[in-house]
Amino acid sequence: MKNLRAALLCFTAALGSPLWAQENPVVVELYTSQGCSSCPAADALLHELADREDVIALALHVDYWDYIGWKDPFGDPAHAERQRAYAAAGDRRSIYTPEMVVNGETDIVGAKPMKLSEAIAAHARAPRRVALDLARSGGKLTVNARAVSDVQGPFTVHMLRYTPEKTTEIKRGENRGHTYSYANIVEGWTVLGSWDGAGPLDMQTDIAGTLPVVVIIQEQNAGPIVAAARLR
Repeated sequence: MKNLRAALLCFTAALGSPLWAQENPVVVELYTSQGCSSCPAADALLHELADREDVIALALHVDYWDYIGWKDPFGDPAHAERQRAYAAAGDRRSIYTPEMVVNGETDIVGAKPMKLSEAIAAHARAPRRVALDLARSGGKLTVNARAVSDVQGPFTVHMLRYTPEKTTEIKRGENRGHTYSYANIVEGWTVLGSWDGAGPLDMQTDIAGTLPVVVIIQEQNAGPIVAAARLR
């Protein structure tokens, strides 16, 4: 854990300006499970990223380890389907936990802070392709986007909510006897629609509750993420 914290602190010191971080955040998706004995280190790594403005860190708990003795209360079969889509896009035959996917492109197996730091830095340096803005008024969320460089659609517009933190005492399975805190637990992942990228995007959707909301614009078929934004 000490090496993990040191690696992330070193990376934080090398970041660009806060304005750039807010305009071009990097999405880190962690596929994890409470029933996986290899996952706590990756969960802790995501916890370190959760409050950073330059990163949108998302924990997608899967359900395919539930059979070995502990049902993950945050598990969702839709998360495993998304992970399978990434595997198919990358010509990988299997899915596993823990796995991190950075901006829909870079696949990292396990908890590897230096590889993750390098991947985040590389994606943060890439030119911004799409400008994305979110606004919330009452029970409505407005999504506006426009291309700022040459892009080719179609793109899928995703929306999700997340719970910033929850703690679970695990009583069975590989992690039995441990209590872990989990960050940015994804729920309610939906597809708002598609966008061709040719003209401005302007859409609205109903939104309720106070959980943070994230919108992701991604090339279809689990392709690269071209823009993401968050309202806490």
